[in-house]
Amino acid sequence: MPLVLPPVVVGYLLLLTLGTRAPVGSWLLSHLGIRFVFSWTGAALASGIITFPLQVRAIRFAMEAIDTRLHQAAETLGASRLDRLLNLTLPLALPGIVAGAITAFAASLGEFGAIITFVSNIPGETRTLPLAIYAALQTPGGEAEAARLSTLSIVLAIAGLILAEIATHRAARLAGR
Repeated sequence: MPLVLPPVVVGYLLLLTLGTRAPVGSWLLSHLGIRFVFSWTGAALASGIITFPLQVRAIRFAMEAIDTRLHQAAETLGASRLDRLLNLTLPLALPGIVAGAITAFAASLGEFGAIITFVSNIPGETRTLPLAIYAALQTPGGEAEAARLSTLSIVLAIAGLILAEIATHRAARLAGR
């Protein structure tokens, strides 16, 4: 659902669930001292939830690409289900796992809607790069700051893509592909 819902809706649902007056949020605060709303941990949680489907899809595609005959052969040789998972499936899916994790992290750096809805835009606490760009554009004369931050965002995006590609190739070599 986070892949197709507007991020603002996801942020609103997080607020309804994990806000300090919400059932789960009030229980977490009173019993464990954990508060997600209006904190950097909430921003990380919102970003993770929004980008999790990207990682899941990459892992799923990597696992679906594994030849099922390899599992059948391992099973006939006496490998248990756990043994096949640890020694066959995970190593062969490693490139997809790595690429999914890096892509999801890079995408989380650009999350706006869920974060501003769930944790607001608090300087020094929950202000992310997209929120800083938004704040700069709302300030008279802030166009230069917005341009500088946008350039930084572009550089980070390109670096993330390059890193994902390098990591995928290295993981594929380790997996023997």
